[in-house]
Amino acid sequence: MAQGVALSVFSSVLFALLYYYASLMTPLSGEVVFGWRMLLTMPCVGLFLLYSGYWRLVITLFAQLKSRPVLWIGLPLSSALVGVQLWIFMWAPINGRGLPVSLGYFMMPLVLVLIGRFLYQERPTRLQWMAVVCAAIGVANELWQAGGISWETLVVAIGYPLYFVWRRWLGTDNLGGLWCDMLLMIPVAAWFVFSVDAPFAAFGQRPLLSLLVLGLGMISALALVSYILASRRLPFSLFGLLGYVEPILLVVVSLVLGESISAEEWPTYIAIWIAVGLLVLEGFRKLLAFRRYPFD
Repeated sequence: MAQGVALSVFSSVLFALLYYYASLMTPLSGEVVFGWRMLLTMPCVGLFLLYSGYWRLVITLFAQLKSRPVLWIGLPLSSALVGVQLWIFMWAPINGRGLPVSLGYFMMPLVLVLIGRFLYQERPTRLQWMAVVCAAIGVANELWQAGGISWETLVVAIGYPLYFVWRRWLGTDNLGGLWCDMLLMIPVAAWFVFSVDAPFAAFGQRPLLSLLVLGLGMISALALVSYILASRRLPFSLFGLLGYVEPILLVVVSLVLGESISAEEWPTYIAIWIAVGLLVLEGFRKLLAFRRYPFD
């Protein structure tokens, strides 16, 4: 468990580093940075699957293409859903929109609670409902003060849950499905990189950029592999709780990059953070109950 906790925190730190890292890659745009990230990360993750024995999941998925024609449409849609998330993660800090995206990551677990209740007929606990109410207060403040929730926040808060639901329905919610999603992104990633005028001109103007691009792929792959390894070593409840470390670090990175939370926005953030705190408390309760009665 100690290794799992260390790996989970390490992956969160690496993802936060990626958030900041994108700002170092001027003059490349967010789309080009995303493209290079995918071109370099996908092969690294493929090597990990081969080394760890998970490549069988990819083989099984490819074998199902004959018997399940729905995959020919389902897999591209799955890739598109997660591709938007990976793109906005690179685009936001470069364009001064890191805080709205980090708010989306905070809201995402609350959206998952509602999806569990109304789509899968799960029964949220009292603390989970209290968290949803707090989040609703935060959203109401944002609607009142700003006239609406930013599109970046909505893309993350709603887009990721849709991706999770779609993968579960499709039966590709495993590492093989994730790698296939990344594989299908390669043409778009390559288009982002090579469709710009003189795609390698920036490397000549700034030689350090070549090393930064290589580092981007290595950090991205290492963060994803660490995340995967942590999920295999930790109880689900504890793994979920540690997932809140990343959006906290994303807020810190956004503030370091010069963004700020206005006075009107503080009630929204405070309400969302209280909601997340309630979910963390609920997670600790479940974890303690599991440790006391692991076979109930």
